[in-house]
Amino acid sequence: MDEIVPVEETDRKTPEIGPLGDVEFREVSSPGPSPLEIIGVCKRFEEGRQALEDVSLRIEKGKFVYLLGPNGAGKTTLFKLLYAAERPTLGELWVNGYEVHRLKMRQIPLLRRSLGIVFQDLKLIQRWTVFENVAFALQVLGRTKKEVLRKTSQALRQVGLEGKGHFSPDQLSAGEQQRAAIARAIVNEPALLLADEPTGNIDLRTAEEIVRLFEEINLRGTTILFATHDEGLAAFLPKDRIVLEQGRIVESSLSGAAGAKLDFA
Repeated sequence: MDEIVPVEETDRKTPEIGPLGDVEFREVSSPGPSPLEIIGVCKRFEEGRQALEDVSLRIEKGKFVYLLGPNGAGKTTLFKLLYAAERPTLGELWVNGYEVHRLKMRQIPLLRRSLGIVFQDLKLIQRWTVFENVAFALQVLGRTKKEVLRKTSQALRQVGLEGKGHFSPDQLSAGEQQRAAIARAIVNEPALLLADEPTGNIDLRTAEEIVRLFEEINLRGTTILFATHDEGLAAFLPKDRIVLEQGRIVESSLSGAAGAKLDFA
């Protein structure tokens, strides 16, 4: 199936996959165009724990935004909602034109192909080379061997790993492994990049280098949401910021980011 690129219009279209595998689109009413918009989102787990409460925010195209908060504040839960690993209890999420809170299971891969994701635990496959880890993000989209070679080499060069594509992940330093994970996240040139604590397991100097790398990626036009518990890191390279505490936004430099009381009846 060809990759589906959602339109960036006020009246967006959500993909529906027909019985023969063809892709149709239905018109939906949505907020204005932006890579990410969340309206009144709550997440409550089955055991009764409230992870997110009335979270609303909007991130405009081209922004670099820190998502700050201590461990357990709800940062990872919010990310899982954004790439549809979890469903919200209440509220609406729009990501790259996709109405995430209404996506069917078979539509979720389309959403994820429009994103770049740097996971907290990296999720590099140890039995593969660094090149193979990065290239896989293109191969699942059916890209040609020539394009896979070109774009993978370009991504590795962009993150400073040129010449190390034949290494296995365990042959790299912690900082280099982080760079490999970033290369995999950007190889498909996503409009939105989600980074979940990408500097959590590396030293301060390397962490600062990684933040600078994200800034370079952002300057090329990619919107970035960067989750971290490290206030010092955000102070090192000041950007817009959202602060989560106990599942609520308590501080934000973005307009419209707040707790929103919505009626979902």
